[in-house]
Amino acid sequence: MDRKRKTDALRRKLDRNARWFDMGAGYAPWRERLVREARGRVLEIGVGTGHNLPFYHPSVTTELVGIDLSPGMLARARSKPCRVPVTLLEMDAQEMAFPDASFDTVVASYVFCTIPDPVRALREAGRVCRPDGRILLLEHVRIDRPIIGPLMDLAAPLVAGIIGCHINRRTVENVRLAGLKVEKVEPVRGDLLKLIHARPGAGSA
Repeated sequence: MDRKRKTDALRRKLDRNARWFDMGAGYAPWRERLVREARGRVLEIGVGTGHNLPFYHPSVTTELVGIDLSPGMLARARSKPCRVPVTLLEMDAQEMAFPDASFDTVVASYVFCTIPDPVRALREAGRVCRPDGRILLLEHVRIDRPIIGPLMDLAAPLVAGIIGCHINRRTVENVRLAGLKVEKVEPVRGDLLKLIHARPGAGSA
């Protein structure tokens, strides 16, 4: 299945499951931690049903643009409170319609496990982020340990088929493959959930 067909299939799954994604914020303190560092003009990739929107603060975020592949998700996000000027757009993170260096900060949470070509989307994140900007990701990743890792690999196709989430993605490695500089990786929930701090430009911490 090519990327376009995979992307269309993912959009349908997200639309179908939007009401379930809206039922709980999931790790709300870490969502707040993620966005409190989102400075200046901010892009949120995969804004979903808007769980992060209430955490943006006008003292650090001057403008927010949120994109999502799913119109069903965006419909729910539009009902969420947000204290900063926000624009919500239907857009594919793998092919963003923004000029280079458009944003001071790029944010995403629980997103790069779903995108069909995560490295391509991460390159796009680096492209639209200003050279001195920041890319902040809150993502669950494959646990590289005996038994657990192979079990995640075994379950991944089933989970992806139902909700579109690839639970065994190696997102920190994908960030580096996209040519971004990893500055810091903070464990949130053991080896499963990571807060990744990156910048445009090759290299890694």
